[in-house]
Amino acid sequence: MSLIRRSNVFDPFSFDLWDPFDGFPFGSGSGSLFPRTSFDKASFAGARIDWKETPEAHVFKADVPGLNKEEVKVEVEDGNILQISGERNQEQEEKTDTWHRVERSSGKFLRRFRLPDNAKPEQIKASMENGVLTVTVPKAEVKEPDVKSIQISG
Repeated sequence: MSLIRRSNVFDPFSFDLWDPFDGFPFGSGSGSLFPRTSFDKASFAGARIDWKETPEAHVFKADVPGLNKEEVKVEVEDGNILQISGERNQEQEEKTDTWHRVERSSGKFLRRFRLPDNAKPEQIKASMENGVLTVTVPKAEVKEPDVKSIQISG
């Protein structure tokens, strides 16, 4: 797993690879009448990620079963875009093997999140355990506004 800081996001508004027709009979997803013929880039695109905010940090948890930390990248682009990406390679077919069913997905995934102003991206920590990637982004302390009492004369 690598933590890389990058800049110059090409399109900061394309946060997910999303197929709006996935699941419809006329779409391009796996349940359609016209399924994809190649299982490369988009077949593993929907990595599920939870984002919660605690008083101390923003915590992202991604299910990446079967991947090791060398196959996952955590990057910060332009100082406030958190990008989590990776790739699961397809198993090599042997000429002597007979496949009866292939259900596990392979391919690349990419998710982007715009971090809020209170995030401290320079202090991000990432860890992986049991197929779950946890990315912790500490929050800046919120300063309470100074309130002064002013005596009214008269």
